[in-house]
Amino acid sequence: MTPFIKRAGHRVKALISLHRDGEFNALAAERLGVGAVRGSGDHGSAFHRKGGVRAFKEMLRALEENYNMALTADVPKRSRVAGLGVIMLARESGRPIMPVAMATSRFIRLKNWDRTTINLPFGRGTMACGELISVPSDADDEMMETLRMRLEASLNDATRRAYARVGRPEVEAGHA
Repeated sequence: MTPFIKRAGHRVKALISLHRDGEFNALAAERLGVGAVRGSGDHGSAFHRKGGVRAFKEMLRALEENYNMALTADVPKRSRVAGLGVIMLARESGRPIMPVAMATSRFIRLKNWDRTTINLPFGRGTMACGELISVPSDADDEMMETLRMRLEASLNDATRRAYARVGRPEVEAGHA
C-alpha cells in the first residue's frame, strides 16, 4: 500500500530480494512507480551471493541521486531483529533513517519466517513513524550496535502503535 501514499515528485526505490518471489514484488513496485534495487542482506557468509554488496552500492547511488530508499530492517530468517545494513547505509550516505510501520485492520498473516501480512480490501489502514535516526559518519562498532537496537525498538513500537490504531491486538502484530 505504500506506493499509494507517496507524494507527487518523490522518487522512491525499494530493496527487493533476488529470490524468485522478489520478482513478483519488483514487477508490482515498478508498475506502481517505485524503482527496484535487487539484492538482500544476510547475517552470515551469503551476503555476496545474495547481491548484498552490489545492492548496497546501488542504494548509495540512489540516495546520492536524491531518491528515498525503502527497505525492511530485519535480516533474513530473524523476524523483528534489525540488521546493521540499514545503519551502515545511513552512516555511509549521511541520510537519516525514518522508521515506519503500516498496518491494516483486515489481513491474512502467513506462517513464514517474517510473518508476512497480505492486506485485504475494505479495512482501515494506518502508518506510524518513529523519530529520525541519524548515524554519524565516524560511528564505531559500539555506536552502530546502539543505533541498531534503537532502530529495532522504534520499529517495534511503531508496529504496536499502528496495529492498535486499527483495532488489532498486539499479539497479531507479532510481539506476543
